[in-house]
Amino acid sequence: MRAIQLSLNQTQKLRLQRALQKLESLSSTANSNASVTVADTIPVNYEDGVLKGHGTSELDGEVVATLCGVVERVNKLVYVRSLRSRYKPETGDIIVGRVVEVAQKRWRIDINSNQDAVLMLSSMNMPDKIQRRRTAVDELNMRNIFEENDVICAEVRNLQHDGTLQLQARSEKYGKLERGQLLTVPPYLVKRQKQHFHQLEQQAVTLVLGCNGFIWVGEYIEAKDNSITEEQLNKSQQGDAKSSLQEKVQTYTSFEVRQNICRIANAVRVLSTLGFSITIEVILGIVDLSTSLNLDIHDMLGAEFCVLVAEREAERRSSSTKRKV
Repeated sequence: MRAIQLSLNQTQKLRLQRALQKLESLSSTANSNASVTVADTIPVNYEDGVLKGHGTSELDGEVVATLCGVVERVNKLVYVRSLRSRYKPETGDIIVGRVVEVAQKRWRIDINSNQDAVLMLSSMNMPDKIQRRRTAVDELNMRNIFEENDVICAEVRNLQHDGTLQLQARSEKYGKLERGQLLTVPPYLVKRQKQHFHQLEQQAVTLVLGCNGFIWVGEYIEAKDNSITEEQLNKSQQGDAKSSLQEKVQTYTSFEVRQNICRIANAVRVLSTLGFSITIEVILGIVDLSTSLNLDIHDMLGAEFCVLVAEREAERRSSSTKRKV
């Protein structure tokens, strides 16, 4: 298990060690051949033919691991996927990134990888939501869409031969993220799932689990129709002062929603500290546990609550394995 940096007393250390040992025993029985360390033998079938990939080597007629990680098999290819590494993008991944530069017909995005990604102007929906060819005017107005330090959500389109990563944001669910917190966790804690967008209507919070280790927790904003008629345009021109005041009211986030955002963000931080996989079910479980104990938001990052979360996770996984049996 990973080394956890927490200020624990002796009792808390024993409780946490007992919970982590229980989790380790459960994971080892479930995946006995999946996790390997350096010099571990990887079982293969030589009759079908074997292709040794990244993180493997041949020693005394056996395939051994040269990295600590998880064994992956694709047809005849056998390789070891390292857990403690930078994010390696795959086509279709949902990512959260930050705009680094506005260049000619493209934005350069920091996605927590070895190099920045590129979002082309032609690979995203325009504000008017009309499918048309991009003009020079659109290129001049690029900063009205995204500018430096903006947080956005997009999808990995493809990976070029030269290593350049291209993104796309053609759906309405992609785009600029506002009124929230951006969290950074190790990418291996976020598993690839069918759903990475979660609208928590009860808490009025939007949660985006980026495959690249960037997680967004922000206010839930309903999609609205942006089409404007001529009458609405004339009214808006007459009441500019009123509209500016209404915009300030609309962009205000209530105190209750801010508390929910901070509570969910602290739940993600607790999972990152303990090294547990980050899923929506586990996050909501930690939020419910904190509310049932009447904990303040800042107390969620304390040592006692982290130990409680580890003990509860060990109980949950042991009960789930018993149901399968």
